Amino acid sequence: MDITWMSTLLLALIISSILYSSWNAMYRRRSLPPGPTPLPIVGNVLQIRRGKLVQSLMEFAKKYGPVYTVYFGHNPIVVLSGYDIVKEALVDRGEEFGGRGRVPGFDDFFRGQGIVFSNGELWKDLRRFSLTMLRNFGMGKKSIEERIQEEAGFLVTEIKSLKEKSIDPTNLLVQAVSNVICSIVFGNRFEYDDQKFRELLNLFAATFKDVSGSWGQLQEMLPEIMYYIPGPHQRVNRHLDKLRKFILERVKINQETLDPNCPRDYIDCFLTKQQQETGNSHFDTRNMMLTILNLFFAGTETVSSTLRHGFLILLRYPEIQDKVREEIDRVIGQNRIPNIEDRSKMPYTDAVIYEIQRFSDILPVNVAHVVTKDTNFKGYNIPKGTDVYPLLCSVHRDPKKFATPNKFNPQHFLDSNGCFKKNEGFMPFSAGKRICVGEALARMELFLFLTTSLQNFKLTSKTKFMDEDIEPRLAGFANVPRFYEMSFIPRVL
Repeated sequence: MDITWMSTLLLALIISSILYSSWNAMYRRRSLPPGPTPLPIVGNVLQIRRGKLVQSLMEFAKKYGPVYTVYFGHNPIVVLSGYDIVKEALVDRGEEFGGRGRVPGFDDFFRGQGIVFSNGELWKDLRRFSLTMLRNFGMGKKSIEERIQEEAGFLVTEIKSLKEKSIDPTNLLVQAVSNVICSIVFGNRFEYDDQKFRELLNLFAATFKDVSGSWGQLQEMLPEIMYYIPGPHQRVNRHLDKLRKFILERVKINQETLDPNCPRDYIDCFLTKQQQETGNSHFDTRNMMLTILNLFFAGTETVSSTLRHGFLILLRYPEIQDKVREEIDRVIGQNRIPNIEDRSKMPYTDAVIYEIQRFSDILPVNVAHVVTKDTNFKGYNIPKGTDVYPLLCSVHRDPKKFATPNKFNPQHFLDSNGCFKKNEGFMPFSAGKRICVGEALARMELFLFLTTSLQNFKLTSKTKFMDEDIEPRLAGFANVPRFYEMSFIPRVL
């Protein structure tokens, strides 16, 4: 019996050794960039610290260089690190690196549709249409500025009703930011106490949390295995399906009252486009719903999370908060609401907002790219269809571009005279062909919501925050801010 058991174990070890040797030889024959040696089946997953995917990828870059390969299961991922490398790939060679790669947390639901996860002509059509429609509804124009100003006013009123109560600001900020995109997509905003609206926003938050958590990171690395394993990652599709049904209800309402000559919102524009291009499947109902979902994620969670990070940072550094408020009082005063033209006269405030975006790194890994053809990059041959991770966090922490990359420092965006200066290492919206379609909208929201809040309130907290409290966790797909509570104290002038 013992001899049989020993023989079986020996045979298993011999087979494992042969498999590993064969895999290792096959792996090393590839002309991909170097990286940690993968194991059969699991690749490099065991070398990535649990729940710390992004930190592990950054550490690999220090060991293997700015261009390296990591294996998630049997799939190679080429990782790009640092400003020079990421800029060359996404901007200088944007055609080759401009495809959308695999995003296992979302791929099963989106299946290559919608503006974010599509490729080829479908992506071009949806992006072109969405940019045009967003501009028509005011993105970068006065009308959208007025919508944001109006919503900022509602936010101030809601905060005043709290009477300096200590709160978690998450819901307030998510509701305010989401109402802007709601006004564009649905043609109306929601009251903050609207239960259905709150349920909708909770679904967005839950999706981000489940995709970015430890289980979501494992799904990113081992999708074929995690598909069969129960856990929080399995809830993502259910969240997304509930969101899809909500959007479908709104689409049906618009269909019943549609006037192609007088579009009220993005949905009306898409429905009209459907009628005009009946033979073009790119503008079917599913692509409409998924594109709207994309717009909501891009226009709600990312901006509201940036504001939450921003408020936390200003609580940590009250002297910076005071300096921003001084500039608000000097340029805007108290007798009118902020407008986007004020930004050019407020270099310090502008620098603080840019630094909040850089430091908070909402999407540290970017959304996965893929090379669209066989590509030679930095002496390595990358086959068509290989996924690429351009680490935006590595750009934002590149010491060649930022003097104190791991510290919050508005001077990164100010010259010696205190004037605002651009920094090429600023890429929170990505870069190149896949740069965020809502960049102009997000920039406007961040300025108007932040300045309106500080014009009316002093931000305080019972907690004394330290530097480690404001550091982004750099864990998974998105940087969700830490939980904290704060109070808004009305200013007395």
